[in-house]
Amino acid sequence: MKGRGLGLGVFMSLVAGAASLLAVATNIRDAASAELGDVARPIKLAINEWTGQHLTTHIAGRILEKMGYKVEYVTAGYIAQHIAIADGSLDASLEVWSSQVSDVYHHGIQSGKIVDLGSVGLETREGWLYPKYVEAMCPGLPDWTALKSCAAKFATPETFPNGRIVAYPAEWGTRTADRIAGLALPYKAVPAGSEGALIAELKGAAAAQKPLIMEFWSPHWVLAEVEVEWVNLPPRTPECEETHACEFPQPIVTKEVRAGFDATWPAAFELLKQYKLDAGEQMRMVLEIDQKGRSLETVVSDWLEKHEATWKGWIEAARR
Repeated sequence: MKGRGLGLGVFMSLVAGAASLLAVATNIRDAASAELGDVARPIKLAINEWTGQHLTTHIAGRILEKMGYKVEYVTAGYIAQHIAIADGSLDASLEVWSSQVSDVYHHGIQSGKIVDLGSVGLETREGWLYPKYVEAMCPGLPDWTALKSCAAKFATPETFPNGRIVAYPAEWGTRTADRIAGLALPYKAVPAGSEGALIAELKGAAAAQKPLIMEFWSPHWVLAEVEVEWVNLPPRTPECEETHACEFPQPIVTKEVRAGFDATWPAAFELLKQYKLDAGEQMRMVLEIDQKGRSLETVVSDWLEKHEATWKGWIEAARR
């Protein structure tokens, strides 16, 4: 009798416990569903032209998938993406360089159609640079005024008698052309076709010890291979916002989402606000992909494994 009574008691306790656990699980599931939002609808993330942006975006996308979301990667032009986010056909862009945004972006922010989620954490620099050996070809560098008397040394058949400054791809903006005009330099901005073309220009010039001035940014893995120096342009003033006769605005790299993102996917919104990526780590990952031939998927998986405690902490905070 004692044995049967103990068995029945244990059985009843297990039944009660199971019911309690089921209720808790149901409550957790319901709460999680409410926090996650519309998990049937894919979150559309913009993909731009450079490898670092692919990494920033795919790491975030993989974390979102681990939360239970569907993610869709959409190739979008850098300027055009702001139009798409403002009209809701894209949901987010996760590496927006403040120095390269357009009026569409500013209008979107002001109207509330684009929501700024803050810095992604990359420490950056942008401007004109040259391989270090160029200083012997153009005495006076890195001071920008030395470029006035050295233009012929940087000339090409398409720019002669003016010098050539290799600029970003045309759809990234015209900041080099604007500064050439503002500083009245005898140069012509020649846009590169892509990030890869910019890298090829720098590496090719370095290998042949040829003169080169180009628009570029840091962090980037190629700057670990080629010793460079930055041109010192005049300091920024309020007037130079109109004339562009000054140094490049040093960028902040931010994240943006469409209006209403937080209502559609509350936990994803909180996750992306927290999301950060270290510039040094990004540069090393780009090197692995662009120079060592590793796949984007493998490099992203390595990052997730190495930083599991970090991204799980973001998820936990986003789900509270």
